[in-house]
Amino acid sequence: MPDKSLPNRWLIAVAAVIMQICLGAVYGWSVFVKPLVGGEHWTLTEVSLNFTIALAFLGVGTVIGGLWLDRVGPRMVATVAGVLYGIGYIVASIGVKNHSLTVLYIGYGVLSGVGMGMGYICPVATIAKWFPDLRGLMTGVAVAGYGAGALIMSPIAAKLIVSRGIPYTFLGMGIVYGVLVILTAQAYENPPEGWRPVGWQPTSAVSKSATTETFTVAEAMRTWQFWLLFAMLFLNTSAGIMIISQASPMAQQIVGLTAISAAGIVGLISIFNAAGRVFWAWMSDLIGRGTVYFLLFAIQAVIFFALPHLTTRALFATAVAIVGLCYGGGFGTMPSFTADFFGAKFMGGIYGWILLAWGAAAIPSPLMIAHIRQTTGQYRQAIYVIGIVMVVSLVLPILARKRPRKGAVVPINQSRAA
Repeated sequence: MPDKSLPNRWLIAVAAVIMQICLGAVYGWSVFVKPLVGGEHWTLTEVSLNFTIALAFLGVGTVIGGLWLDRVGPRMVATVAGVLYGIGYIVASIGVKNHSLTVLYIGYGVLSGVGMGMGYICPVATIAKWFPDLRGLMTGVAVAGYGAGALIMSPIAAKLIVSRGIPYTFLGMGIVYGVLVILTAQAYENPPEGWRPVGWQPTSAVSKSATTETFTVAEAMRTWQFWLLFAMLFLNTSAGIMIISQASPMAQQIVGLTAISAAGIVGLISIFNAAGRVFWAWMSDLIGRGTVYFLLFAIQAVIFFALPHLTTRALFATAVAIVGLCYGGGFGTMPSFTADFFGAKFMGGIYGWILLAWGAAAIPSPLMIAHIRQTTGQYRQAIYVIGIVMVVSLVLPILARKRPRKGAVVPINQSRAA
């Protein structure tokens, strides 16, 4: 089919970025932490659990959305995602207004979490199919919007919380974000199977190393490389989420910033989170996906051991910005890593399962740092633990140099017979 009969892939990319900006508002959650703890008399751990629930159900949403996307295409899935996402914020508004922590968990945590996951997987899988010539860069651009979501939301939310209150802030975000996600979803469409840009052939070492085979979801999950990618995303995400979930109160304690100024730190992390998704994804096209992940773990190991001693605003901001850069880099690189290993045809379902690591990673580290801060009054011990984890993680990207082959996958009937 000639290219002129197909939708403009660059317009699909623009829609993907706008949708991801809306979905990425979750990264600004820390601006709600102190107002909720102070205004509702909930504990820091209880408030932080809402963020954990949202990201855990985000992982559930990516699995549901990814598998459904492979059957019906991205438009329907993304539209339903927008409905769930917007309603979740509105329910959260009702919960806070009525001082119900449970309703807040159901709205923001469960409904918006599932909506985020279903929405997130759609542009990622779609862009990977439309841009085989720029797979790393363009999937990085697509998810960069998600990383930038807090940059837009955090300062607006911080001011609205002060002037109008938390319920009004949640309500407004639910209406605006829900409408925008539903509208941008209408631009999505998959290319014909096997489509390539006119005249393009893989020439770089990275593109040549990508598989020419197509793995189904079941076949991919029976390879050890699938679980290796799962573990790499889990560990990189755990490190970044720990800082993101407590960025505002951490900046207020360690550096002595005001709540409004600390919201600026959240925005800074958002900028570098977004930039890291593009930068490291682009670098992965040049030096390889595994090499990028090795650098992400190594850089963060150094930062985490230094972070508790950085008590000036400039040094603290630089450190958390680098963490944001590496955190975003993990998400920017993993979609192309997945497509290179298992092919793009069933990437929605395969990457949806890998993204379950994102939701799983939201459970241990944010709760650990919140609990340690609540019981000791300090963040230091939790930060050191993650630093040690990053050092141990360095071995995983080295193992990821071996690409899976379908001939090595044991069919289900054979594995059962054995």
